[in-house]
Amino acid sequence: MQQKGNNAAKAVFEKCIPAFFYQPHENDCPVLREQWIRAKYERREFTGENIYFQKIYKSDLFEATLWKKGRDNKQFLKKIFLLSQKEFTLRYFIREDSKIPKAVINMKALNAVFQPERIGHAHGLQISYTEDEHTRNIFVYHEDGQTIVSFFNALRATRLAYLLEKHPMLQEKDLLHQITAQCLKEGYMEKTGPTQREPFKKRWFTLCSRNRKLLYFKSPLDATDLGAVFIGTENHGYSVSENTSRTRGGRWHCGITLETPGRQFVFMCEQVQEQKEWLQAFRKVISQPMTPEDYANEAILRRGK
Repeated sequence: MQQKGNNAAKAVFEKCIPAFFYQPHENDCPVLREQWIRAKYERREFTGENIYFQKIYKSDLFEATLWKKGRDNKQFLKKIFLLSQKEFTLRYFIREDSKIPKAVINMKALNAVFQPERIGHAHGLQISYTEDEHTRNIFVYHEDGQTIVSFFNALRATRLAYLLEKHPMLQEKDLLHQITAQCLKEGYMEKTGPTQREPFKKRWFTLCSRNRKLLYFKSPLDATDLGAVFIGTENHGYSVSENTSRTRGGRWHCGITLETPGRQFVFMCEQVQEQKEWLQAFRKVISQPMTPEDYANEAILRRGK
């Protein structure tokens, strides 16, 4: 009986959910789950009665005023963000009267994920994109939950529109996993240099299965990565294993060896559990078949070395 009631309510309140609209999971941050409930039951966005909100998300220009972290400091300042679905770009401006944007970000390699703990705000959002073969991070928030989640879904709508134009033979359902993606694994590890005689340095790492890249930063709130490692398949010379040798100079001793065609990387984790989680994440990416876009990304990273 309860299941029938749930299905009946779902048929009403989830009748017309746009493909781009993010439907949160149990482990997602509170603001995403809260705004999902409010969108369904308070604003009735998906009943088909009122398409106002869907028009807003998919409008040619979506504007939001957000608090953005400075690139070289921890101060957050108010910035104007302008999202263009026609041009597939996100611009942001230093001042309200600015005519020239501080940055123009293409949808091609854009990603957005909520990172409240890292940013130190319940509505903290991280926007990442590629520029000059490096990954750039922008950290923003807004005091109002509806505003930041609406901005997030407008980003997703624009990113999906870009993907549909790029892949005209595919349907929306085929592209949903490419719109935005959580990283597979992130955290601190120690890293040495190419000769493995260099001192180990503590770095913040993120591994994303969507682009098969292991990025490393000095700290979690860095604006630009220090480097990137492409993770291919076993057939192309990539493998990962536990490293049991004692290292010189490192404080941590739970080792990982990552083999690539051009170099062997050695990382050290603080705890055995972290080591196991990283090994599992690396193996998951290595087991995934490579796409034509993956081959292109691998070639770009190799040229940049």
